[in-house]
Amino acid sequence: MTKRQANQQKSLQAFLAKKAEFDALLADLQQMSADHFGADPEDVLWGQVGNLEFYTEQIRRVTDAYFKRGEYAE
Repeated sequence: MTKRQANQQKSLQAFLAKKAEFDALLADLQQMSADHFGADPEDVLWGQVGNLEFYTEQIRRVTDAYFKRGEYAE
């Protein structure tokens, strides 16, 4: 195995480990959404709206960067 091949193999292992972590976080986000982000739908107040707005903005930053939208548009 060449040095480049060994490096590529290590890179792939690291990438797959990070992807597994990412996928676990996505599953957590789906569970958070299914649980209405801890808010009782019949008693939602502005604080819960603010929390959800914050979470949404963080996800938007990631998706905008990946899809080159918003401030990341080319």
